[in-house]
Amino acid sequence: CVTLDVQAACRDTTVTQELLKVGFHRDLLVKVELGEDAGGCAVAAQVRLPPGVYVDPYELGTLQQHNQTKAVLFPDVIDVEAPEYLARGVLLLLFLEPDARCPRCFCAAVPVHARYHRPAEGTQEALVVLESPEVLLCCCHSHLSAECWEPAEVDAPCSSDTTGSCQWHSTKHRPAYEESMLRVPVGLREHSSLVCALTLLTTGLCSGLILAAACKYGHF
Repeated sequence: CVTLDVQAACRDTTVTQELLKVGFHRDLLVKVELGEDAGGCAVAAQVRLPPGVYVDPYELGTLQQHNQTKAVLFPDVIDVEAPEYLARGVLLLLFLEPDARCPRCFCAAVPVHARYHRPAEGTQEALVVLESPEVLLCCCHSHLSAECWEPAEVDAPCSSDTTGSCQWHSTKHRPAYEESMLRVPVGLREHSSLVCALTLLTTGLCSGLILAAACKYGHF
């Protein structure tokens, strides 16, 4: 009975994530409502991004300079031009800000971008699954309930402004959060021959026009 009471008490922490906007360039919004007061604690969401999406480190750096978001990427070097089938997943530690309308609520948003996928057969969309974030707390002067929080294996600073690592904690008992789905437009394999023919024709035509202009107006 004691175990059931502890689990019930620890289920109060909830997290939701939303993908805003449409197309390849979206905003990932993460909202967290803690089950206990986290005064003096840093609150973050650990998001595992699959190879189908990425965060542009240069864009993230610009946003952090303007204090519009705070986050850390692992690894911090990302090939933003790689297609989905040549890319790797990344780990995003997104620092959350308090919500003035809710004393135990925190939220933050970060731009994410979809990668190009291989052409598919019979469908014009590829599904990218974003797992639910893990809620993390870093408390320097506050005590967390041992029944609900345990040390997490996260080697990261307490904020995006510091370099030294600190001890993060994660929830022991949390509800089963829903995953988010990102639908990415893809080409059809049955159109490959047509696309190759049109590409070759366009390339030849443009090359001919450039060569004709060079012969007519060029000075040799």
